[in-house]
Amino acid sequence: MRLTGGQTWKFQNALYVQSTGTAVGPMEADGPLGDYFDHCFKDLYCEQENWEMAERHLMSQAIEACLTKVDTKPEDIDLFLAGDLLNQNITANYVARKQGIPFLCMFGACSTSMETLAVGSALLDGGYANKILAATSSHNATAERQFRNPTEYGGQKPDTATFTVTGGGAILVGKEPSSVKITSATIGRVVDYGVKNPYDMGAAMAPAAADTIQQHLKDLNRTPEDYDLIITGDLSGIGSPIVKELLKEEDINISGLHNDCGLMIYRPEQEVFAGGSGCACSAVVTYSYLIDKLRERKYKRVLVVATGALLSPVMIQQKETIPTIAHGVVFEAVQEGDA
Repeated sequence: MRLTGGQTWKFQNALYVQSTGTAVGPMEADGPLGDYFDHCFKDLYCEQENWEMAERHLMSQAIEACLTKVDTKPEDIDLFLAGDLLNQNITANYVARKQGIPFLCMFGACSTSMETLAVGSALLDGGYANKILAATSSHNATAERQFRNPTEYGGQKPDTATFTVTGGGAILVGKEPSSVKITSATIGRVVDYGVKNPYDMGAAMAPAAADTIQQHLKDLNRTPEDYDLIITGDLSGIGSPIVKELLKEEDINISGLHNDCGLMIYRPEQEVFAGGSGCACSAVVTYSYLIDKLRERKYKRVLVVATGALLSPVMIQQKETIPTIAHGVVFEAVQEGDA
């Protein structure tokens, strides 16, 4: 691995996506990407006794799907990196207990998908592992209960609110050649533009996404046109226009290349306010639809920038502003004759 510019890791070895797995809830299954997911559950309980166990099951099912596709067992994996939104990362910790793989627990809020993948890829590139597994999850009901109001409260929300994705995503990365490789990662900085409203996550996180995208292009001496797609994690309908405007102010135009996982995962007529959010938002879209399109060579190079709001209910009650972060990972389709 080589540090390129100020914040970008350029991997020196060829790192390949060996497999991915996804599991989602009913709203996500009913969305436009429903056919791409490995497991779809009919209700929020996901065949479990409570919502927290349901989220655990989503991550476990995503991992199982990921490993089954390539006939890999947990004991074949050197390192497991995972995180989620719940206090003390209880989903990831309990799933790790079952997997028995050496484990690094990580928290980046909704940026966790690309944070775990970036760090895991760096360790793989440095020779500290031969195969790494990265995973994350979120659940609409567990997130609502922890971060906002008791689910039974039924309080009305503004149109700026986002809808936490119920799902889990997993990715296995190694050095055995495949059709998709990971070439670089840009580690974001904490950015805080003074937003205090927890029902306006898109506006809070857009500056962090813009900062990471700008730094990534600078570090690698690239332009937006070097990518087929620059996709953000969960800015949804509010934050997506903001990130484009912020970058335009720096003479960077991503308008024709940008999309957002929070807008892709649901249909416009679904009642999801401004769109999707949560750790699983970027994970399930990237590890299903985007990877499939890269394998088919419909895309050659994609930058995925997962965004996270680093808040807690206590800080919001104390009227603190919301610090945010964004981490980016570059996926590339392996062309014929490429090694």
